[in-house]
Amino acid sequence: MKKRMFSGIRATGELHLGNYLGAVKGMLDLQNDPDFELSVYMVVDIHTITTPYGVKELSTKKHEIIIDYLATGLDPEKSIITFQSLVPEHIELAFYFSSVTTVARMLHLPTYKDKIKQYPKNVTLALLNYPALMAADILIYKANTVPAGLDQEPHLEVTREIARKMNQIYGTTFPEPVRITTKGEYIPSLKSEGKMSKTVEGSYINLTDSLDEIRKKIRSVPTATQAGGEMNEGVKTLFKFAELYIPNKVEKYKKEFDDGTLQFVNLKDSIAEAIYKDLQPFQERRKKIESDQAYIDKVIKEGAKKARTIASKTVKEVRQKMGLF
Repeated sequence: MKKRMFSGIRATGELHLGNYLGAVKGMLDLQNDPDFELSVYMVVDIHTITTPYGVKELSTKKHEIIIDYLATGLDPEKSIITFQSLVPEHIELAFYFSSVTTVARMLHLPTYKDKIKQYPKNVTLALLNYPALMAADILIYKANTVPAGLDQEPHLEVTREIARKMNQIYGTTFPEPVRITTKGEYIPSLKSEGKMSKTVEGSYINLTDSLDEIRKKIRSVPTATQAGGEMNEGVKTLFKFAELYIPNKVEKYKKEFDDGTLQFVNLKDSIAEAIYKDLQPFQERRKKIESDQAYIDKVIKEGAKKARTIASKTVKEVRQKMGLF
């Protein structure tokens, strides 16, 4: 049975290194995998408005992600690349899904609890219904795989529950999607607290950062621990990056750490230079793509058209099964 895949990213600005290593590199493999008959990569801009955002910045940020996607090598001839808001069927299906989803279930999701702590004055129905919309994003394409981090597993479980309920109650044929992982799935924050995130200032490296910017950010990773002692979280973070970017030097630096002779600035600068070297091809492609606005618009428009062709068929099926058509 051929596989289908859906991946969505909120419109919070340019991709950072965590997105690239944790998701995009895996997407490139999936895009060329003959076992996949459909791959959908969306900027989920409707999800973005479930928490406070800047209206003027939204359009810019979501276009930046499309440019990043194309620069990383995602191919619009092989995959669907577009904006969620251009496929209104997502919203319609999310409402149908909300009819089989209880408020109690939504209230107990750890991600929802985290968001209401973060935005106590913006606890909206849209935020509560976020998992139902995510389920619609995935199931509207009948996707059975989702490349995502471990933090998204609670939402994916809701998606599977909704698929089961719709199938049991109405006789639909939704798959129960599974999360798939890619190499480097969890990329730590430069602040050594949790994962690299665009919402935490100082925790991430942009894919467009210069060598000086990357060096400055890597040098900021806290390393108060003395070499030869027990590694603190900052040192562990550095060695995680070392394993990813300079694997042939890891043992050397670990030996120096154990011996108490490691000069952290040497380790940090070696990592920074390797990261920049890895990002240079991406940055060169990005400059060419961002100068061709007509091409970017074409990718978005054609992606939306392809997506709506599939999505409208699924929504029509659901309407019929639910007695609404």
